Amino acid sequence: MTETAQQLAGKVVIVTGAARGLGAAFAQRIVDEGGSVVVGDVLDDDGRATVEQLGDRARYCHLDVTDPQQWQAAVDVATSAFGRVDGLVNNAGISTGQYIEHEPLEHFRTVLDINLTGVFNGLQAVIGPMRAAGGGSIVNISSAAGLMGLALTAGYGASKWGVRGLTKIAAVELGTDRIRVNSVHPGMTYTPMTAGLGIQQGDGNYPNTPMARVGVPEEIAGAVGFLLSDASTYVTGAELAVDGGWTAGPTVKYVMGQ
Repeated sequence: MTETAQQLAGKVVIVTGAARGLGAAFAQRIVDEGGSVVVGDVLDDDGRATVEQLGDRARYCHLDVTDPQQWQAAVDVATSAFGRVDGLVNNAGISTGQYIEHEPLEHFRTVLDINLTGVFNGLQAVIGPMRAAGGGSIVNISSAAGLMGLALTAGYGASKWGVRGLTKIAAVELGTDRIRVNSVHPGMTYTPMTAGLGIQQGDGNYPNTPMARVGVPEEIAGAVGFLLSDASTYVTGAELAVDGGWTAGPTVKYVMGQ
């Protein structure tokens, strides 16, 4: 195998929301690059099917990220199966699409509980095991909605801004423990969750971004793989936008020669 394909060799990573979509792509990347992965999700059938595809270096664990006891169970699966915890990808989350004035309070709280408190629970669960392993890397999946004000994302946008801030606090607190904490901010990406919005893959099909297309899960997985790897050992507290330039600014149509 090439050196790139082995950049996560020997590393053990827990990925939440990994039964399908972005999380499954992250898990696949970890295994492809030589690591082992614990797939955490509440979608048990999908999660077990994903692990079956990933092979011997993958395990499934039912994981409701709002429950600290289930987080401990996920850590136990990782340490019993693979001996340690080197990485965590906090990916589990739910989306919303309502104006603030129409967002039910209980739904807003539910989104924050899963998308933000779930990340907090994950941080608390892995700090001890990562210290014991001599350090590690935590990648929190925020969103382009955590870098700008995006209409119709009341609970979702608030939670993703919170993930961005919590990431920086954790990076500051855990730096001397050699535990790095970074956030990744995907733009519109084609997954089972977003396919229902009617988006289409391919050049020219998403003019909202400078690249005029949506992303694919493998492109987000490349950024996550880098942050989990030793190629990024001096990167912590950073926010990496993987969004086709969406948050860089409005698109401009350029005509050659003008």
